[in-house]
Amino acid sequence: MSRISVRVPATSANIGPGFDTLGIAFSLYNTFSFEETDGGLRFFGCDNKYKNENNLCYVAFKLVADAAGKKTGGLSISFSTEVPVARGLGSSATLIAGGAMGANELLSCGFSKQELLKICLPLEGHADNLTPAFLGGFTAAMTDKDNIFISELDISDKLRFFALIPDFETKTANARAVLPKEIPYKDAVSNISHIPLLIKALKEGDITILPHALSDRLHEPYRQKLIYNFDAAKKAALDSGACAFFISGSGSTCISVATDDIKEKLENAVSSIPHSWRVIPLKVDREGACILK
Repeated sequence: MSRISVRVPATSANIGPGFDTLGIAFSLYNTFSFEETDGGLRFFGCDNKYKNENNLCYVAFKLVADAAGKKTGGLSISFSTEVPVARGLGSSATLIAGGAMGANELLSCGFSKQELLKICLPLEGHADNLTPAFLGGFTAAMTDKDNIFISELDISDKLRFFALIPDFETKTANARAVLPKEIPYKDAVSNISHIPLLIKALKEGDITILPHALSDRLHEPYRQKLIYNFDAAKKAALDSGACAFFISGSGSTCISVATDDIKEKLENAVSSIPHSWRVIPLKVDREGACILK
């Protein structure tokens, strides 16, 4: 029986003003192994409540298989995970990309990553997490009706990223619910004006522009209320030498940006803040989802 493994990076979406648009892939990974069996569907390495046909990894696997007209027989899926759930680091996107890549390879479907992304987009609803999960790097994604348009952007090696991960979850549904139904015109204009400067700052590693370009009025002012001790964590990061700080996805993880290794300073600074904030240094993953040989 054939067996393959897929590695998928964590992602941070909604970068600053890039709500539902900009995303970055980072060096924290979930790995999924797929093996054809004589029959049935089996799962290893995940909670019992996910061991069924509604498992998002399997749903994506089946979606791609159906799109290619391939029959799926018995299958086992094993999970080896580093990306925490409900922390704004794209855990659901790893499941989707992993299942899609698994089916594509195991069943010889022949789709490109861009084609897989389009097939799977209905499972996620927006492409800012899925795009970097598949492609890696720093990306911008736009959907228009049934079409998806992608730009792979440059990001400077001078920048260092540190994930601050607390011990509590933020459900995406709750993070969506706190957003207003309407926003002032000036807030929309502000975000639009900041995005091109953010892209420039990340490309050039310009830490003078970056903290200003990351300013957001569409989601961070509302979602930070769901992140306990957000202000204290942000102050700790900036006092430790970070030049910028933003919410990763819908939270609860926040990302600190620096040009030096501030891990030890960050750990000391957040140690007295409630909710056991972990500090994980991250590199930009430039490969995206890949088949492990």
